[in-house]
Amino acid sequence: MSASLWRSVWLRGAVSAAILAYLVSSIEIRDAWTALTEVRLLVLVAVMALVGADRCVMIGRWLLLLRASGHQVALKSVAWIFLVSSFVGSALPASVGGDAARAFTLARRTDDPSEAVASVAVDRVFGILSLAVLAVFGALLWGSAADALPMRAVWAMGGLVAAGVAGVFWADRLLRRLMPATWHASRVGVALLALADALSRYRGRRGTLAGVFALSVLVQLLRVLQAYLLGLGLGIEVTLGYYLVFMPVGLLMLLLPVSVAGVGLPQGAIVWLLRPQGVPDSLSFALSTLIVLTGLAGNLPGAWLYARSRRR
Repeated sequence: MSASLWRSVWLRGAVSAAILAYLVSSIEIRDAWTALTEVRLLVLVAVMALVGADRCVMIGRWLLLLRASGHQVALKSVAWIFLVSSFVGSALPASVGGDAARAFTLARRTDDPSEAVASVAVDRVFGILSLAVLAVFGALLWGSAADALPMRAVWAMGGLVAAGVAGVFWADRLLRRLMPATWHASRVGVALLALADALSRYRGRRGTLAGVFALSVLVQLLRVLQAYLLGLGLGIEVTLGYYLVFMPVGLLMLLLPVSVAGVGLPQGAIVWLLRPQGVPDSLSFALSTLIVLTGLAGNLPGAWLYARSRRR
């Protein structure tokens, strides 16, 4: 690992630690711990089953993108790369580390690194887009969400995500227009243009993109349902409709490269967004902690596969 990456990990670790320390200092940590220990085993088993289901859907979603780009990668290989990369990325900044590990591993196994990286990028883009769509839908469904998340902020977020998605799929035209002509023949310029072309080729794969979007929405709904079940296990009396409002925001915070393993900022966002519903901070913190822990538990198969490959 390079020195710059180590500095990045330490910086984000410091951010996670600082936010976590603030949360711990401002809540009744004993109440949060008591709530955590009283969650029934049956609830945890049901949530872990849903975690397994969302991992399976994500693997299928990525496989769909790979097959559309012409990569005839076996399902077993795709699952191995996805699970191991998720495990490796759990110690790195948010989801960025896992995506980087996934793209790097696949690029080494194919003869077209640009298409490999593009498949991971499009996979992530649709994950973000599905979160934005759910956030808008949840805010429209739950009128009183304006107390915690003003509709202007929701629409602004949706607009930014839509603009970002459009930028990805028209990256070839944007990059050639913005990049100085003298850079086009450089090593970095050639690599960037090849990636932009690979991303833009997905514009013509509309059937694939529709399927990927549907699977992305399904993944986010599974995650919202996981949080809802954990909330019920903690005794949080908030309707499923409101979970559609705050969970997409919390998951978007999870994607920002400012924390490690989802610790810190996403937990703070969840605590803040549950306050208007009268949920004590100790219970909100317990919920956010369980969400992080069950997500990390979902990476354990990747840890086993990684350890097995190292022994070989």
